[in-house]
Amino acid sequence: MAEPLHVVMNEKAHRFEVSLGGEVAFADYALLHDALVLPHTLVPDAFAGRGVGGLLAKAALTYAREHGLKVKPVCPFIADYIARHPAWADLVHKDFRAGMGLAP
Repeated sequence: MAEPLHVVMNEKAHRFEVSLGGEVAFADYALLHDALVLPHTLVPDAFAGRGVGGLLAKAALTYAREHGLKVKPVCPFIADYIARHPAWADLVHKDFRAGMGLAP
């Protein structure tokens, strides 16, 4: 049976992380006064097919929603995740909406 995967928020490193077998997948973040900037996501090959990228995206977006933040999805993976899961589109910061094809 596959080991369950859990996302943790590593505040010191400014990233959401999932660890597996000594490797770490992560989504970097930066907190601004009203926004969560998501610049980069990295998922090592060891995590392939486990949905880890989606887990990281969902954790970051959930954090933003729970803290009343808008998101600035600089990372193409995060932007694509939001496009594929429109329930998160309301979180997209006004500066990023047009570039993602979202209404202002």
